[in-house]
Amino acid sequence: MPWKEWSTERLGIALAVLAALGFSFKAIFVKLAYAAAAVDAVTLLSLRMVFSLPVFVWVGFVASRSAPPLVRQDWLMLATLGLLGYYGASILDFLGLQYISAGLERLILFTYPTLTLLIGVLFMGKRLTGRELAALLLSYAGIGLAFAHDLEVVGDTGSVLIGASFVLASSLSYAFYLAGSGPAIARLGAARFTALAMLVSTLATQVHFVVTQPLAALLQPWPVYAYGLAMAVFSTVLPVFMQSAAIRRIGSAKAVLIGTLGPMLTILFGWWLLSEPISTAQLAGAGLVLAGVLLVSRR
Repeated sequence: MPWKEWSTERLGIALAVLAALGFSFKAIFVKLAYAAAAVDAVTLLSLRMVFSLPVFVWVGFVASRSAPPLVRQDWLMLATLGLLGYYGASILDFLGLQYISAGLERLILFTYPTLTLLIGVLFMGKRLTGRELAALLLSYAGIGLAFAHDLEVVGDTGSVLIGASFVLASSLSYAFYLAGSGPAIARLGAARFTALAMLVSTLATQVHFVVTQPLAALLQPWPVYAYGLAMAVFSTVLPVFMQSAAIRRIGSAKAVLIGTLGPMLTILFGWWLLSEPISTAQLAGAGLVLAGVLLVSRR
């Protein structure tokens, strides 16, 4: 196998690119599922989480076997972050994708580094530097250009505003998750924390489904199951562990920089697989968002 002869850095870069590819495909799978049948966001998210569940149960079991037992504070932390992360952020994202293009969704989601920065300034006493302020201005100018592109294509201001609001709320929820996950990972370890937080998210998703949807909603055409399974495997489980492995080999800074490929890949796949139009304004907006993320991510 040729990759066994690769250097640590080359393998780390390859893993980071594959993780970015997997994450960028999530919006594509969601849009394809919506096009295949009249499936709602809660049911689709429920399928994604159920298909992901066996892997995270196994990882959580293995990571917890030799670890100290969780105390009440750990459970409270896991419950809060699990609700904010793969439950809260995901359900808001899936709702938003009912209204806006996959390209605009990925660009808005990619504001989470700047939102995490703002959370630190507003709630953790951190100061905003000139470079960080420039990153914020670049990112949101880019979102404005991509937003104008969707308005021009869709022609329905209300729908685009609703979808963008849902996805921005998703990005904010994920930013809060990231801001709180640092201490949690330091205490529990990355694999154990990720697996247990995912189990909390899965439980919350299934409760949401049972409360709001009839069980008959799970009876979907086979393409919906296929896209749900593909989302679980290729846009959840594999990229999560690939990204962790990449960070271990090349560090978080390089992994984040490579992850900025995500929005451009989503725009490309949206054009190729969903026939979403591409405009100069959208590409310029993507460039500004990526410039903002790069600026805030680099030391």
